[in-house]
Amino acid sequence: MVTIAPPVTLASLAAPKPSAKTRDAYGRAMTYLRVSLTDRCNFRCVYCMPAVGMRFQPREELLTDEELLRVVGLAAELGFTKIRLTGGEPTVRPHLVDLVRAMKAFPGIDEVAMTTNALLLGRLAGDLRAAGLDRVNISIDTLDPAKFRLMTRGGRLDLVWEGIEAAERVGLAPIKLNSVVLRGQNDHEVGELAQLTVDRPWQVRFLEIMPMEGVGAVHDEGLVTSEETQARLEARFGPLEPLPEAPGDPARAWRIQGAAGTVGFISPVSAPFCATCNRVRLTADGKLRLCLLRNDEVDLRDLMRGGADDDALRAELRAGIWRKPWGHKLSEGERDIRRGMSQIGG
Repeated sequence: MVTIAPPVTLASLAAPKPSAKTRDAYGRAMTYLRVSLTDRCNFRCVYCMPAVGMRFQPREELLTDEELLRVVGLAAELGFTKIRLTGGEPTVRPHLVDLVRAMKAFPGIDEVAMTTNALLLGRLAGDLRAAGLDRVNISIDTLDPAKFRLMTRGGRLDLVWEGIEAAERVGLAPIKLNSVVLRGQNDHEVGELAQLTVDRPWQVRFLEIMPMEGVGAVHDEGLVTSEETQARLEARFGPLEPLPEAPGDPARAWRIQGAAGTVGFISPVSAPFCATCNRVRLTADGKLRLCLLRNDEVDLRDLMRGGADDDALRAELRAGIWRKPWGHKLSEGERDIRRGMSQIGG
């Protein structure tokens, strides 16, 4: 196993006892940090990246392991309790297992989760679980191997399924499967995906596509609202049973009558959940992104490389969180996002 050899020790990065939660100007407590480990991916999903012209950042522009852990440690001090690793595809990041172990060791971090396409998860799941990874969300938009290849531009469904099974086997649970619903591509297959929950204690979550940089036309042509998806499911399974809402969870959970698992609807376009937002994002190049769909960012990478001490970084983190916007304003016509999903880390 490759180990991280940082110029500073993990002990020096470990935070003192976490402080009270850090809040924005609207009183929302920020407890959830989504960390993009890379802007690279081994898929090219149609709703995430354009078919051509994708520019990946030079390696030197991305946060080093030490820089990334420094930010996570400071976030833990400021009251963040949950870390989610994203990308691009987080499993292509070197030293992933060691990074998980280091993040889980910070005082105050209760959960480290990961969103992945699961292509490499079959061989990584055991080591990640042993390092402290708690659970995974897995992106899977169709159960048809040929359609899967088309939507991911080359992905293999069989290897993804092996990854899902490996995650369940080692206890990376509860398993959540994310499906972005696109009109004319996979919207007619939502019933097959929901059927997985009948006999399995999984949650299949149906997401509305967002108009990210490079795929705006895909959004405009392919948006299927959660209301439409729910209607399609109820036409097949009958009325869905609503379940209690989990604080801060963007998914509204429902159950097919008698099912072992649940279905969820994530509706950032038709039913925004900004009022309960408890998250900010750390991009792979070290920017604190305050809202997925707004451009305001805090450049932590350049502050660190410019010699800022921890007190200065804490102050910038608090100031950035304080000015976190209320919402994304898609309904008001604002769509100046400037980054693709793989660059932000959804």
